[in-house]
Amino acid sequence: MDRIRIVGGRKLEGTIPISGAKNAALPLMIASMLTADRLTLKNVPNLADVNLLARILRNHGVDLAVDGKRPGGSAHLGETFHLTARDIVDTTAPYEMVSRMRASFWVLGPLIARMGVAKVSLPGGCAIGTRPVDLHLQGLKALGAEIDIDRGYVLARAPKGLHGARIIFPKVSVGATHNVLLAAALAKGETVIENAAREPEVGDVADCLVKMGVRIGGIGTSTLRIQGRDRLEGAVHTVLPDRIEAGTFAMATAATGGDVTLAGARGHDLSTALDAIRRVGAEVTESDDAIRVVRNGAGLEPISIETQPFPGFPTDLQAQLMALMTRARGTSVIRETIFENRFMHVQELARLGADIQLHGDTATIKGVKALQGAPVMATDLRASVSLVIAALTAEGETTINRVYHLDRGFERLEEKLSRCGADIERLTAS
Repeated sequence: MDRIRIVGGRKLEGTIPISGAKNAALPLMIASMLTADRLTLKNVPNLADVNLLARILRNHGVDLAVDGKRPGGSAHLGETFHLTARDIVDTTAPYEMVSRMRASFWVLGPLIARMGVAKVSLPGGCAIGTRPVDLHLQGLKALGAEIDIDRGYVLARAPKGLHGARIIFPKVSVGATHNVLLAAALAKGETVIENAAREPEVGDVADCLVKMGVRIGGIGTSTLRIQGRDRLEGAVHTVLPDRIEAGTFAMATAATGGDVTLAGARGHDLSTALDAIRRVGAEVTESDDAIRVVRNGAGLEPISIETQPFPGFPTDLQAQLMALMTRARGTSVIRETIFENRFMHVQELARLGADIQLHGDTATIKGVKALQGAPVMATDLRASVSLVIAALTAEGETTINRVYHLDRGFERLEEKLSRCGADIERLTAS
């Protein structure tokens, strides 16, 4: 099993190209199942989760051709996927696939909308809480699907097809919004989703569906109005840049006292996180297609923050902020309001010398003068990259085990950091 070795103490300086957003690429790939025409997606990141979903879609009958990066092209632009679901050959998404990645559960919406039947395993994914699928199923039932649960599988039927409905989510759910949005694209009549997730990745999927022929109002707001179509067309769409990757590298830069330009990043997708980075003492400059983060070596100021649905502070940057705050001059407080069990990185940060106390959904971080390198274990995707940030500032050598978590969501992490001066390498198991 691969490990990552980091020797801390070096400033990050240079330019880091930001890849396409995994959290948009996955539902966009699934959207290909809604049409028999070709859907071309540009700027797709080369990640383990993307590759796994590609296998799942091929099992359903989706033809996938991949163009690599073109010589001389922009460094931050990823691969191009051509997906064609002319014939859906299998309406079952098996446990051995879905259990490995939660987002693959979203095939349920397109399958029931296009084929009228689906059998999809209940999901797995990161161990950061139960994250039930009740809202997904309630939304699909409102659209006319008949749903049963049997031996760990969702059995869905829509013998008369799906129809529009008004759906009011009792709480914000990105996954449920994706699933219902995709299904509503082929439902008869108008679907209104209230309390919909406003994350930029949801907007990116909606923008793509518009290119495929769906009329959608309220994109970027909490109320989506979808006029379903009998048939969708093919389209060409570019995946938006990954705001979580950009925020991660911004915090790594602030932690090391560096100067890094994040090429391709969009500041308006990260306004709350960038504000937090400014508050702790870094200078952040935004332009149309880049963000520059600079910290001149002055101490980091403590901060109090809680995670919230977009446009609030992202839960996917909570662990990274905590790693940054381990070096602040004073006490910081972080409250996690989205997912339970999302503090599993705390014990591993403590192995590096961090002083963190947990009280329910709240972490209190007392800044320390220095962290010390040590062997640590990645427990989930975001927790693993928080260990990278801490290791970059620690004295001595840190070895991070179970880095397959990193490969799920960060493209060419070691290469991007090493080009900016980090002493980092992957140790491949023989």
